[in-house]
Amino acid sequence: MRILFMGTPDIAAASLAAILEAGHEVCGVFTRQDKPVGRKQVLTAPPVKVLAESRGIPVYQPRTLRDEAVQADIRALTPELIVVVAYGRILPPEVLEVPPLGCINLHVSLLPKYRGAAPVQWSVINGDAETGVSIMFLDEGLDTGDILNVAPVDIGPEETSGEVFQRITGQGAKTLVETIAAIGRGEVTRTPQDHSKATLAPPLTKEMAHFDFTRPAAQLHNLVRGMNPWPVAFFEEDGKKIKVLKSRVAAGSGAPGQVLALSPLTIACGEGALELAEVVPEGKKPMAGTAWAAGRRLKAGDVLQEKEH
Repeated sequence: MRILFMGTPDIAAASLAAILEAGHEVCGVFTRQDKPVGRKQVLTAPPVKVLAESRGIPVYQPRTLRDEAVQADIRALTPELIVVVAYGRILPPEVLEVPPLGCINLHVSLLPKYRGAAPVQWSVINGDAETGVSIMFLDEGLDTGDILNVAPVDIGPEETSGEVFQRITGQGAKTLVETIAAIGRGEVTRTPQDHSKATLAPPLTKEMAHFDFTRPAAQLHNLVRGMNPWPVAFFEEDGKKIKVLKSRVAAGSGAPGQVLALSPLTIACGEGALELAEVVPEGKKPMAGTAWAAGRRLKAGDVLQEKEH
Protein backbone atom coordinates (compact mmCIF):
# COMPACT_ATOMS: atom_id res chain seq x y z
CA MET A 1 0.00 0.00 0.00
CA ARG A 2 1.17 3.56 -0.71
CA ILE A 3 1.18 5.29 2.69
CA LEU A 4 1.84 8.83 3.87
CA PHE A 5 3.04 8.68 7.48
CA MET A 6 2.63 11.45 10.05
CA GLY A 7 4.30 11.18 13.46
CA THR A 8 7.03 12.58 15.68
CA PRO A 9 8.34 10.74 18.82
CA ASP A 10 9.80 7.28 19.48
CA ILE A 11 6.44 5.49 19.47
CA ALA A 12 5.81 6.89 15.98
CA ALA A 13 9.25 5.80 14.77
CA ALA A 14 8.54 2.25 15.98
CA SER A 15 5.28 2.21 14.02
CA LEU A 16 6.98 3.61 10.90
CA ALA A 17 9.66 0.90 11.14
CA ALA A 18 6.96 -1.79 11.39
CA ILE A 19 5.11 -0.40 8.34
CA LEU A 20 8.34 -0.46 6.30
CA GLU A 21 9.13 -3.98 7.56
CA ALA A 22 5.70 -5.11 6.35
CA GLY A 23 6.65 -4.04 2.83
CA HIS A 24 4.48 -0.96 2.37
CA GLU A 25 5.63 1.98 0.26
CA VAL A 26 5.95 5.09 2.44
CA CYS A 27 5.77 7.96 -0.05
CA GLY A 28 6.55 10.66 2.51
CA VAL A 29 6.78 11.49 6.19
CA PHE A 30 5.35 14.53 7.95
CA THR A 31 6.81 15.36 11.36
CA ARG A 32 7.24 18.30 13.74
CA GLN A 33 10.12 20.76 13.49
CA ASP A 34 13.55 20.04 14.97
CA LYS A 35 13.72 21.48 18.47
CA PRO A 36 16.41 22.42 21.02
CA VAL A 37 17.08 19.64 23.54
CA GLY A 38 19.00 19.51 26.82
CA ARG A 39 20.91 22.11 28.77
CA LYS A 40 22.96 23.08 25.73
CA GLN A 41 19.77 23.39 23.64
CA VAL A 42 21.18 21.34 20.76
CA LEU A 43 18.81 21.43 17.76
CA THR A 44 17.61 17.83 17.49
CA ALA A 45 15.56 16.07 14.82
CA PRO A 46 12.48 14.05 15.85
CA PRO A 47 12.99 10.24 15.90
CA VAL A 48 10.64 9.83 12.91
CA LYS A 49 12.74 12.22 10.80
CA VAL A 50 15.95 10.38 11.69
CA LEU A 51 14.45 7.03 10.62
CA ALA A 52 12.85 8.40 7.45
CA GLU A 53 16.05 10.06 6.27
CA SER A 54 18.02 6.86 6.92
CA ARG A 55 15.59 5.05 4.57
CA GLY A 56 15.61 7.77 1.92
CA ILE A 57 11.99 8.81 2.50
CA PRO A 58 11.08 12.47 1.78
CA VAL A 59 10.51 14.41 5.01
CA TYR A 60 8.21 17.41 5.44
CA GLN A 61 8.14 19.59 8.57
CA PRO A 62 5.44 22.23 8.02
CA ARG A 63 4.31 24.49 10.86
CA THR A 64 0.68 23.91 9.90
CA LEU A 65 -1.37 21.60 7.69
CA ARG A 66 -3.82 24.40 6.94
CA ASP A 67 -1.51 26.02 4.39
CA GLU A 68 -2.70 25.49 0.79
CA ALA A 69 0.83 24.81 -0.47
CA VAL A 70 1.29 22.10 2.18
CA GLN A 71 -2.04 20.52 1.20
CA ALA A 72 -0.93 20.58 -2.44
CA ASP A 73 2.24 18.69 -1.44
CA ILE A 74 0.09 16.05 0.28
CA ARG A 75 -2.14 15.63 -2.79
CA ALA A 76 0.95 15.38 -5.03
CA LEU A 77 2.22 12.43 -2.98
CA THR A 78 -0.99 10.52 -3.95
CA PRO A 79 -1.20 8.34 -0.82
CA GLU A 80 -3.80 5.58 -0.67
CA LEU A 81 -3.82 5.84 3.13
CA ILE A 82 -2.55 8.37 5.69
CA VAL A 83 -1.30 6.87 8.96
CA VAL A 84 -0.95 9.14 12.01
CA VAL A 85 0.91 8.22 15.22
CA ALA A 86 1.55 10.94 17.83
CA TYR A 87 2.03 13.62 15.18
CA GLY A 88 0.94 16.45 17.45
CA ARG A 89 -1.23 18.31 14.93
CA ILE A 90 -4.93 18.11 14.05
CA LEU A 91 -5.59 17.14 10.42
CA PRO A 92 -7.94 19.62 8.70
CA PRO A 93 -10.82 18.37 6.49
CA GLU A 94 -8.85 19.17 3.32
CA VAL A 95 -6.19 16.63 4.36
CA LEU A 96 -8.63 14.01 5.67
CA GLU A 97 -10.24 13.93 2.22
CA VAL A 98 -7.03 13.24 0.26
CA PRO A 99 -6.42 9.46 0.56
CA PRO A 100 -9.10 7.18 -0.98
CA LEU A 101 -8.78 4.72 1.94
CA GLY A 102 -8.96 7.47 4.56
CA CYS A 103 -6.74 8.47 7.48
CA ILE A 104 -6.12 6.21 10.47
CA ASN A 105 -4.60 6.94 13.85
CA LEU A 106 -2.92 4.90 16.60
CA HIS A 107 -4.03 6.07 20.04
CA VAL A 108 -2.62 4.58 23.25
CA SER A 109 -5.81 4.01 25.24
CA LEU A 110 -8.95 1.91 24.99
CA LEU A 111 -11.14 4.58 23.42
CA PRO A 112 -13.39 6.36 24.23
CA LYS A 113 -11.51 6.35 27.55
CA TYR A 114 -8.65 8.84 27.80
CA ARG A 115 -8.96 10.97 24.70
CA GLY A 116 -6.17 13.53 24.47
CA ALA A 117 -2.44 14.00 24.92
CA ALA A 118 -1.45 11.85 27.93
CA PRO A 119 -3.57 8.67 28.00
CA VAL A 120 -0.93 6.29 29.37
CA GLN A 121 0.07 8.68 32.16
CA TRP A 122 -3.52 9.23 33.31
CA SER A 123 -4.31 5.52 33.27
CA VAL A 124 -1.38 4.98 35.67
CA ILE A 125 -2.21 8.04 37.82
CA ASN A 126 -5.78 6.76 38.18
CA GLY A 127 -4.57 3.31 39.25
CA ASP A 128 -6.01 1.43 36.27
CA ALA A 129 -4.99 -2.21 35.88
CA GLU A 130 -5.32 -2.08 32.10
CA THR A 131 -4.80 0.24 29.15
CA GLY A 132 -4.30 -0.57 25.48
CA VAL A 133 -4.13 0.68 21.91
CA SER A 134 -6.93 1.72 19.59
CA ILE A 135 -6.69 2.09 15.82
CA MET A 136 -9.36 4.46 14.53
CA PHE A 137 -10.38 6.36 11.45
CA LEU A 138 -9.68 10.05 11.88
CA ASP A 139 -12.45 12.61 11.73
CA GLU A 140 -12.46 16.30 12.62
CA GLY A 141 -12.80 15.69 16.39
CA LEU A 142 -10.18 14.87 19.02
CA ASP A 143 -9.86 11.06 19.09
CA THR A 144 -13.57 10.69 18.21
CA GLY A 145 -13.41 8.55 15.04
CA ASP A 146 -14.75 5.04 14.43
CA ILE A 147 -12.68 2.22 15.98
CA LEU A 148 -11.12 -0.39 13.67
CA ASN A 149 -9.06 -2.46 16.10
CA VAL A 150 -8.11 -2.58 19.79
CA ALA A 151 -5.54 -4.48 21.84
CA PRO A 152 -5.49 -4.39 25.66
CA VAL A 153 -2.24 -3.99 27.64
CA ASP A 154 -1.98 -4.78 31.37
CA ILE A 155 -0.48 -2.25 33.81
CA GLY A 156 1.62 -3.72 36.64
CA PRO A 157 0.99 -2.29 40.14
CA GLU A 158 4.56 -0.97 40.37
CA GLU A 159 5.04 0.08 36.72
CA THR A 160 5.74 3.69 35.77
CA SER A 161 4.07 5.34 32.79
CA GLY A 162 7.46 5.25 31.03
CA GLU A 163 7.69 1.47 31.48
CA VAL A 164 4.10 0.96 30.27
CA PHE A 165 4.83 3.19 27.29
CA GLN A 166 7.78 1.02 26.26
CA ARG A 167 5.58 -2.08 26.16
CA ILE A 168 2.62 -0.35 24.53
CA THR A 169 4.89 0.94 21.74
CA GLY A 170 5.53 -2.59 20.46
CA GLN A 171 1.90 -3.63 20.80
CA GLY A 172 0.79 -0.48 18.99
CA ALA A 173 3.08 -1.07 16.01
CA LYS A 174 1.93 -4.70 15.73
CA THR A 175 -1.77 -3.80 15.92
CA LEU A 176 -1.32 -0.95 13.43
CA VAL A 177 0.31 -3.19 10.81
CA GLU A 178 -2.42 -5.82 11.28
CA THR A 179 -5.08 -3.15 10.75
CA ILE A 180 -3.42 -1.76 7.60
CA ALA A 181 -3.37 -5.27 6.15
CA ALA A 182 -7.08 -5.70 6.97
CA ILE A 183 -7.87 -2.36 5.28
CA GLY A 184 -6.01 -3.57 2.20
CA ARG A 185 -8.17 -6.72 2.14
CA GLY A 186 -11.35 -4.71 2.74
CA GLU A 187 -11.96 -6.64 5.95
CA VAL A 188 -12.27 -3.94 8.60
CA THR A 189 -15.35 -3.20 10.65
CA ARG A 190 -15.99 0.37 11.78
CA THR A 191 -17.36 0.61 15.32
CA PRO A 192 -18.61 4.08 16.35
CA GLN A 193 -17.43 5.24 19.78
CA ASP A 194 -19.90 5.69 22.61
CA HIS A 195 -19.24 9.39 23.18
CA SER A 196 -21.20 9.34 26.46
CA LYS A 197 -18.40 7.21 27.96
CA ALA A 198 -15.56 9.49 26.86
CA THR A 199 -12.98 10.70 29.38
CA LEU A 200 -10.15 13.16 28.82
CA ALA A 201 -6.39 12.83 29.30
CA PRO A 202 -5.05 16.40 29.19
CA PRO A 203 -1.32 17.16 28.95
CA LEU A 204 0.62 16.88 32.21
CA THR A 205 2.04 20.01 33.81
CA LYS A 206 4.71 20.48 36.46
CA GLU A 207 2.06 21.92 38.78
CA MET A 208 0.11 18.64 38.63
CA ALA A 209 3.18 16.81 39.97
CA HIS A 210 3.16 18.65 43.32
CA PHE A 211 1.67 16.68 46.21
CA ASP A 212 1.45 16.65 49.99
CA PHE A 213 1.02 13.75 52.39
CA THR A 214 -2.59 14.50 53.32
CA ARG A 215 -3.67 12.37 50.36
CA PRO A 216 -4.04 8.55 50.58
CA ALA A 217 -0.80 6.58 50.14
CA ALA A 218 -2.21 4.51 47.25
CA GLN A 219 -3.16 7.69 45.39
CA LEU A 220 0.32 9.17 45.90
CA HIS A 221 2.00 5.95 44.77
CA ASN A 222 -0.01 6.05 41.53
CA LEU A 223 0.91 9.71 41.04
CA VAL A 224 4.61 8.88 41.46
CA ARG A 225 4.32 6.10 38.87
CA GLY A 226 2.27 8.16 36.44
CA MET A 227 4.52 11.24 36.60
CA ASN A 228 7.66 9.19 35.85
CA PRO A 229 9.58 9.96 33.60
CA TRP A 230 8.06 13.48 33.29
CA PRO A 231 7.43 15.79 35.04
CA VAL A 232 8.21 13.62 38.16
CA ALA A 233 6.06 13.88 41.29
CA PHE A 234 7.47 16.01 44.11
CA PHE A 235 6.76 17.33 47.59
CA GLU A 236 8.34 20.27 49.36
CA GLU A 237 10.26 20.02 52.62
CA ASP A 238 11.65 23.11 54.31
CA GLY A 239 11.34 25.08 51.07
CA LYS A 240 13.17 22.50 48.95
CA LYS A 241 11.64 20.45 46.15
CA ILE A 242 12.09 16.68 46.66
CA LYS A 243 11.23 14.63 43.58
CA VAL A 244 10.09 11.04 44.07
CA LEU A 245 11.10 8.54 41.39
CA LYS A 246 10.03 5.32 43.12
CA SER A 247 7.65 4.59 45.96
CA ARG A 248 5.73 1.74 47.57
CA VAL A 249 2.57 1.64 49.61
CA ALA A 250 3.50 0.62 53.16
CA ALA A 251 1.78 -0.34 56.40
CA GLY A 252 1.53 2.18 59.19
CA SER A 253 -0.33 5.31 60.21
CA GLY A 254 0.32 8.68 61.76
CA ALA A 255 -0.07 12.40 61.16
CA PRO A 256 0.31 13.20 57.43
CA GLY A 257 4.00 13.81 56.71
CA GLN A 258 5.21 12.06 59.87
CA VAL A 259 8.34 9.92 59.56
CA LEU A 260 7.34 6.41 60.65
CA ALA A 261 10.61 4.62 59.77
CA LEU A 262 14.01 5.52 58.35
CA SER A 263 15.06 2.25 56.68
CA PRO A 264 13.21 2.15 54.41
CA LEU A 265 12.07 5.79 54.67
CA THR A 266 8.34 5.56 55.38
CA ILE A 267 6.03 8.56 55.64
CA ALA A 268 2.49 8.62 57.04
CA CYS A 269 -0.21 9.78 54.63
CA GLY A 270 -3.87 10.77 54.87
CA GLU A 271 -4.57 7.03 54.59
CA GLY A 272 -1.79 4.48 55.12
CA ALA A 273 1.88 5.21 54.54
CA LEU A 274 4.28 5.64 51.63
CA GLU A 275 7.80 4.31 51.34
CA LEU A 276 10.05 6.75 49.47
CA ALA A 277 12.36 4.30 47.73
CA GLU A 278 14.20 6.73 45.41
CA VAL A 279 14.23 10.53 45.56
CA VAL A 280 15.97 13.45 43.88
CA PRO A 281 16.63 16.32 46.31
CA GLU A 282 16.72 19.76 44.71
CA GLY A 283 20.03 20.28 42.90
CA LYS A 284 21.26 16.74 43.57
CA LYS A 285 21.38 13.33 41.92
CA PRO A 286 18.92 10.47 42.52
CA MET A 287 19.46 8.63 45.81
CA ALA A 288 17.73 6.18 48.09
CA GLY A 289 15.14 7.75 50.37
CA THR A 290 17.05 6.36 53.34
CA ALA A 291 20.21 8.21 52.25
CA TRP A 292 18.30 11.49 51.90
CA ALA A 293 16.80 11.05 55.36
CA ALA A 294 20.25 10.42 56.82
CA GLY A 295 21.58 13.58 55.15
CA ARG A 296 18.68 15.59 56.57
CA ARG A 297 19.22 13.92 59.99
CA LEU A 298 15.57 12.98 60.13
CA LYS A 299 14.37 10.75 62.93
CA ALA A 300 11.20 8.78 63.56
CA GLY A 301 8.42 11.11 64.68
CA ASP A 302 9.64 14.13 62.66
CA VAL A 303 7.04 15.68 60.36
CA LEU A 304 7.94 16.80 56.85
CA GLN A 305 6.54 20.28 56.30
CA GLU A 306 6.38 22.78 53.51
CA LYS A 307 7.46 26.34 54.23
CA GLU A 308 4.64 28.87 54.29
CA HIS A 309 4.70 30.89 51.08
